[in-house]
Amino acid sequence: MTGVLRPEFDAELKAGLAVVGGMFPPTITPDLIPFMRTSYASQPIDELLEQRGIERQDVVVPGHLGDPIEVSVLRSRTAVGPRPGVLYAHSGGLMFGDRFSGLDLVLDWVDQLGVVMVTVEYRLAPEHPDPYPREDMYAALTWTADHADELGLRADRLLVAGASAGGGLAAGLALAARDRGGPPLCGQVLDYPMLDDRGTTPSTGQFDGVGVWDRISNETGWDALLGDARGGSDVSPYAAPARASDLTGLPPAFVDVGAAEIFRDEAIAYADALWRAGGDAELHVWSGAFHACDIFAPHTVVGQSMIAARDAWVAKVLGD
Repeated sequence: MTGVLRPEFDAELKAGLAVVGGMFPPTITPDLIPFMRTSYASQPIDELLEQRGIERQDVVVPGHLGDPIEVSVLRSRTAVGPRPGVLYAHSGGLMFGDRFSGLDLVLDWVDQLGVVMVTVEYRLAPEHPDPYPREDMYAALTWTADHADELGLRADRLLVAGASAGGGLAAGLALAARDRGGPPLCGQVLDYPMLDDRGTTPSTGQFDGVGVWDRISNETGWDALLGDARGGSDVSPYAAPARASDLTGLPPAFVDVGAAEIFRDEAIAYADALWRAGGDAELHVWSGAFHACDIFAPHTVVGQSMIAARDAWVAKVLGD
């Protein structure tokens, strides 16, 4: 889209975009889903976990409709006593990625804060459209809370977290847990969350064919999840949390987003709606940041700042 005014990318981040584009093209259409499932698949993680002194336990648990899904439970070998817990939803536009995608950015929570982390292999669209991804996540949440004692985690210190599509799933989890009388949550980490299927914000129109995850990519993801319902009146707020009309009674939220990405406006609006509902939110809008730049360029000043701010908030919320 020519002639569109938009924020500039941070100079250090812009230098890395050409490299990122080979793995994660700016525009993802349905025909690219198989490529993305290969390109965005996580690297083997066992060596990294070993280096950081983190144990991994893979467990098959009931997902949506009782179907089996896999989760991995991560805990520090040196942690003692019941520890805070985090249920993690991975990124990938609801169409690709796996339970280890982007996980290296939050392993500090496990080996430095002593968190017990449960990361979920929720099922992906379009083969498994709404409500499968969100209900797989909710089933994993209830399983985690029900097995808190044997997992060695504190039921009063349970937090949901996710990035991009996973951030939207985490927000939907918080809404569903409130409405269904589900497990009490002490916080929600919403990293550049995918919240709104309607695609009507100004920032949605500012990024076509540039950066990471443009307008067309977003339409591809929501179409895969919702089909013909996308943009209509019959979409659940658990799937698209920006549609929620009542944000009262939700746990504190950490919301961060890039100033140079399509999710900027919906993330800001969601934090504002939490405040207007009397809730607590910490909002960071990172100047010059493209979508998920902390995943793709964690060595940069902006990437490091994003990770540090997130870690500090989690440490505060999970602390006694």
